[in-house]
Amino acid sequence: MHEDGNGGGRRVGAAASASGADEEYLSLERELTVLLRRARASQGEMAREVHPDLESAAYGLLVRLDECGRQRATELAAYIGVGKATMSRQLRALESLGLVAREPDPADGRAWLVHLTDEGRHRVGKVREARRGRYVSQLAHWDRREVAELARLLHQLNRGMEK
Repeated sequence: MHEDGNGGGRRVGAAASASGADEEYLSLERELTVLLRRARASQGEMAREVHPDLESAAYGLLVRLDECGRQRATELAAYIGVGKATMSRQLRALESLGLVAREPDPADGRAWLVHLTDEGRHRVGKVREARRGRYVSQLAHWDRREVAELARLLHQLNRGMEK
């Protein structure tokens, strides 16, 4: 598969001869590949906007904490789809940057709850607001119902792909 200059793609070789339902799945794969590539690049930019030393992968943790509030590290790891060791390393890095803090879980003294610090909430909020502004600008020619339908379908896709 090769991308053209406009982010589209054209199939070459055996994939081009697919027919029927296969064509829809090939198209889905192609568009998701482009979307995910762009999303990874965008996530890196947003992470650096939050803090120059922030790893790209940690941005999703900050967004999750911003949306859901205090959570156990194990809940975050399950949501993001990483192991405990990876989650611990990312949380230590976020703590050292002053973006998150831990506190004992009142329901279980052995566990800890992670939450955004005031500084973390401020920085994440600023970046998320700028990103929403870009979406509004980029999709200004779309009907709001189309935007809502895209969000609904992406949510459905994400739910279907949960482990």
